[in-house]
Amino acid sequence: MASGEPNDALSAGTELAGRFEIRGPISSGAMGAVYRAYDKEGDSEVAVKRLLDVTHVARFEIEARLLEQLRHPRVVRVVHYFPDESGQYLVMELVEGADLGGVLAERGSPGLPADEAIEYAREACEALQYVHDQLIVHRDVKPANLILGGDGVVLVDFGVARALDEDEGPGTVGIGTPRFMAPEVFAGGEVSPRADVFGLAATLWTLLTGEPPGYDDRTPLAEEIADVTPELEAAIRAGLEFIPQRRIASVEAFASALGGPAIAARGESLARSVERPAGPDDLMVRIVRTAAGVFDAAACSIALIDAATGELVYETAWGAGASEIVGVRLKPGAGIGGSVAAGGEAEAVDCRNDPRFEAQIAEGTGYVPHAMLVVPLERGGRTIGVLSLLDRRDGGLYGPQDIERAELFADLAVAALDLKPAAPATEPG
Repeated sequence: MASGEPNDALSAGTELAGRFEIRGPISSGAMGAVYRAYDKEGDSEVAVKRLLDVTHVARFEIEARLLEQLRHPRVVRVVHYFPDESGQYLVMELVEGADLGGVLAERGSPGLPADEAIEYAREACEALQYVHDQLIVHRDVKPANLILGGDGVVLVDFGVARALDEDEGPGTVGIGTPRFMAPEVFAGGEVSPRADVFGLAATLWTLLTGEPPGYDDRTPLAEEIADVTPELEAAIRAGLEFIPQRRIASVEAFASALGGPAIAARGESLARSVERPAGPDDLMVRIVRTAAGVFDAAACSIALIDAATGELVYETAWGAGASEIVGVRLKPGAGIGGSVAAGGEAEAVDCRNDPRFEAQIAEGTGYVPHAMLVVPLERGGRTIGVLSLLDRRDGGLYGPQDIERAELFADLAVAALDLKPAAPATEPG
């Protein structure tokens, strides 16, 4: 049995979802355990993370659906997710190799050579920058979640659910691992990309010294460890700043402070557009991505009315389900988007109880969100399309206060796009 494994651990031979056969434990922690399993459908070995908290199923599903879309060579691929009465399960590809904690235990004396540790940190920065660009925070960056494989470091084991009560608030301990967890997360504060910067800086400190740092650790690294320069120590301490506003703001900036070339821009964006959208492609992508960030949504789309047919055409989308929704055409008045376009009034909808969404869209996309907020895009007093926000990342519903803010955002979006009223939408190429 793995260290710290719960008493109700899954035994070898246990079958989950009629597809995954447990082979044995890999690791365990405060949020649950990770098991090696065989995927009968994919004919491959996978890693199954069991999360013991079953109280936030909607939030788990929303986050897992988004993680499933990630595609980057340094980020583990999520292949499936499902809840049942025994827990919530996230199924990831099995990355062969040793985690950096194991590498340190095997070869550290007590730490690793500085150039080697820096290279691992930079490769982790590449993974995290991609993740942050997709509006996702890993939440548990530490040596054990960085696997050294044949092609370098791979980021694994996302913290997809919080072991918190519904009435969580300030002072509640959030997800993460002590000594790698940012102080604001430990105190129950807001989770942001700066929290991952802290975890990565703590990881690099650990790789260099053999031990994780304590908060406000004043060990003089440059004086005590060979090959650690004052500049490297300054970069690490800037990543470990107690107050997040004083901390290095991004992993890209942290990588730059470590020296070397800029982070390679790889991986697939969660944004999609038709081949020739009616507005500037890059601007439309920025609008949907920004809207998703502002409203903490798992997906966002812009659909415009085709002047020739009156149909609503989804031109650009970001997030879960983006590739399926882009190019979809709705007949006038059909679906929630069509209703909002026809009536000119914004709607906040509980999608699981609204037959309009399921009847019109779900069959084609396979994505039935929990919550949806749709606002009309208006120009010159006429509705020219809709902006749709799907799924609050906290699993809650949108309300009147969200509608008011979204209407203001929609006005700004139309002004930025400067859309021509009569411009026909284009079929996807």
